[in-house]
Amino acid sequence: MITSNEFKEVLIEGLNLEDISVDDIEDNSPLFGDEGIGLDSVDSIELVLIIEKEYGVKIKNSEEYHDIFSSVDNLLKFINANK
Repeated sequence: MITSNEFKEVLIEGLNLEDISVDDIEDNSPLFGDEGIGLDSVDSIELVLIIEKEYGVKIKNSEEYHDIFSSVDNLLKFINANK
């Protein structure tokens, strides 16, 4: 099982988030938008590739994207459930 901090480290490194540390990211932080980590559409493509490469998890149903990517915690739960 992947821990929250391990996952946050992968996010930070994989997306080159230079000004963010693990402690800056709360589990319920939205991934996208001004209130969360602030990822954009280009980051979303990179994030999907990181998830596939690091964890071997593919998101097959595009209708689930909104829920899966709504927060750090939701994405981590999806990865752990499908790893």
